[in-house]
Amino acid sequence: MVVKVFVVDDSAVVRQALAHMLSGNPDIELIGSAPNPLLAMDAIRKNPPDVLLLDIEMPGMDGLTFLRQIMSGTPIPTVICSTLSTEGSKIALDALSAGAVAVLAKPKLGLKQHLDDSRHEMIQTLKTAARSRPRAKSAIPIIASRPIAISATGQLARSSVLAGIHTFAMNKPVVIGSSTGGTQALELVLTCLPSDAPGIAITQHMPEKFTAMYAQRLDGICAMNVREAKDGDRLERGVALIAPGGWHMQLQKTNGQYYVKVMDGPPVNRHKPSVDVLFKSTAECAGRDALGIIMTGMGDDGARGMKIMHDSGARTIAQNEATCVVFGMPKEAIKLQAVDDILPLENMARAILQFDSRA
Repeated sequence: MVVKVFVVDDSAVVRQALAHMLSGNPDIELIGSAPNPLLAMDAIRKNPPDVLLLDIEMPGMDGLTFLRQIMSGTPIPTVICSTLSTEGSKIALDALSAGAVAVLAKPKLGLKQHLDDSRHEMIQTLKTAARSRPRAKSAIPIIASRPIAISATGQLARSSVLAGIHTFAMNKPVVIGSSTGGTQALELVLTCLPSDAPGIAITQHMPEKFTAMYAQRLDGICAMNVREAKDGDRLERGVALIAPGGWHMQLQKTNGQYYVKVMDGPPVNRHKPSVDVLFKSTAECAGRDALGIIMTGMGDDGARGMKIMHDSGARTIAQNEATCVVFGMPKEAIKLQAVDDILPLENMARAILQFDSRA
């Protein structure tokens, strides 16, 4: 399959450099480029690309506004290629939340050398994006089982849908692994959990400078406390810990309590953090007391770790194909017979609470 790519970037130098880089690969066809979204619209309508390679900061209409327009109609798999300063990282997270498949950094200086050095990553990202299935914002299901509500006294309360699910004060860890499309998926799950939900440890494939800001964003919209994990953090009720980009995270148990170990080390399955690292450690320290969930993502990271969890007696769940942006990681776990249940994204929060209520 030849992947048709359209580039939208206000810099002529960037467009030329990308054209030169992409022209050398037989699996990629650059079908056009434009300096801003306004000029790109007509070309994209006439000849829809498989992947849109999009800058953020542009005159006339910024890339984020353009992305939201695309995702509200007929979604096109979109990869953001932008200068990622601190502010740029925040905007890039907005883009991921709006439906971008991936974000790639470009430097302010040494652009051509950077693109040469990152050629393989760029090509693989474009191929991954072409196989993804971004969903129109209007098509993302509204989760009927949303458990967070505000009572007349201003206190958080469960919705009537989950009123029959009793939550014990037991410390039973939930671990989640995700990659491409996972930032949106995690947001949909975590915003549907109450403030006393079981502790959750999360490995989401994400660059180093993104995870702290991503956790902060989720913390602002979730009833749970969400934060980037630090070595030695305790996994407790009402807390979700996200593995920091560029570091692995393990689960450990000491004196009946669960803690996370954040550590350096080589990439596992080409990823750092790796879902397999989290899942395998959970199987070792929690066994049947744990719940493992593998969600949307490219590749097979987490599949073998989930198999180990499953064989240790843990409950294991995979996101179904229809609600995945990329049905890679869940598919590989299913192939290994590592999964107890295959559920749509909108049922994940309920499954977590039902697991938590189990004696």
